[in-house]
Amino acid sequence: MTIRRIFPVFLTASAGALALLLSAPTAASAYPIVGAPELTHNPLYTVPALPSVSCKAVKGTTKASTTAYLKKIVGCLNTAWGKRVKEFVPAELAIRNTLPGPCSSGLTVSGSAATSCYRSVQVQLRSDWIRASSELPVLVEVTRAYAQFVQSQTGISEAWWALRYDGEEAEMNEQTHRFYQQSDCLTGVSLKSLGRMARDWGPLLSAETPKEYDRFIPKWYGKPANRLAWFKTGYNTAKPGACNTWKAPSPKVA
Repeated sequence: MTIRRIFPVFLTASAGALALLLSAPTAASAYPIVGAPELTHNPLYTVPALPSVSCKAVKGTTKASTTAYLKKIVGCLNTAWGKRVKEFVPAELAIRNTLPGPCSSGLTVSGSAATSCYRSVQVQLRSDWIRASSELPVLVEVTRAYAQFVQSQTGISEAWWALRYDGEEAEMNEQTHRFYQQSDCLTGVSLKSLGRMARDWGPLLSAETPKEYDRFIPKWYGKPANRLAWFKTGYNTAKPGACNTWKAPSPKVA
């Protein structure tokens, strides 16, 4: 029996046909989750749809305006989730020019990055995000870090990290996909609550992911099509309960 060994960079730190992702419980998974109700039956899944929150954050192209923008976005997310999750503790936001690797991981990132760390959101703010004229790529990255903050606060991160595997790398990879694709889905929930829209969300899911993570992304997140499907499920429903990747059939989280 082995313990998860994948590098936890982002951890601790959105109709129609897509609804089929969660409407086929009779399809068996290759590696069902057993004995981890924090994953499969988390109270998060009973939370009503997030309310629409007015969040008129405007991203400028100076350090001061970008910092103010990031603070506003996290504040809006705290408001949205705080209206739905009992005993919710708002995320703190730490913005630095240099972080000691995402969540003290030791992995150096040259540009800007956002991560969930010890139930807070940390941002390494560099010139790339400051100069960015469009908010959406940056917003997706920050909101995904916030989604992983939600996973941490609700006990999902800890339960995922505690999973054991009987020497099956394929099993470990699948459950890792479940975690990160759930964060994509919760990102969709949050962005719908904030009222943000895009013609094509697909490229935005990885537009601002640090290039240093390129070699990890396929193992962490799985197929881009599944990532986008889960994101759209969350976005279209605005319901955290639509994001229970832990009970989905294996092909839906490949």
